[in-house]
Amino acid sequence: MSIGDSAIFGMMSEKMSWLAQRQRVLSQNIANADTPNYKARDIAKLSFSDQMAQQSMKVNLEVTNPQHVSLPDANDKFEEGTAASTYETTISENGVVLEEQMMKLGSTAGDYNMATNIYRKYLALHRTALGRGQG
Repeated sequence: MSIGDSAIFGMMSEKMSWLAQRQRVLSQNIANADTPNYKARDIAKLSFSDQMAQQSMKVNLEVTNPQHVSLPDANDKFEEGTAASTYETTISENGVVLEEQMMKLGSTAGDYNMATNIYRKYLALHRTALGRGQG
């Protein structure tokens, strides 16, 4: 079993993938801030219990033939939907509030940095346990 097969690394990878996709969706909201009738979008929150269920039931498919069925693209595996109701809309019925989107972007970036730091610390813990630590 490699380190990459552990549940904690799988969950951190899933969280970072979710955060990256959310950042993309929020960026699209900001880019469409002046588009008439555009409604802000967001993706559903990650559920810890769902992540645990996915980790314990994980199946890796190997594609050895081009005719085999492969897994879907990992970049868009979280479902997008219309964001919760906003507190204001423009005359053109645009529901993007730039301040709200910027706050969400900042929060998402902070969460991504935290997940990255936890990943590094966990990897350093493994290195120390194997006698390859930095101290």
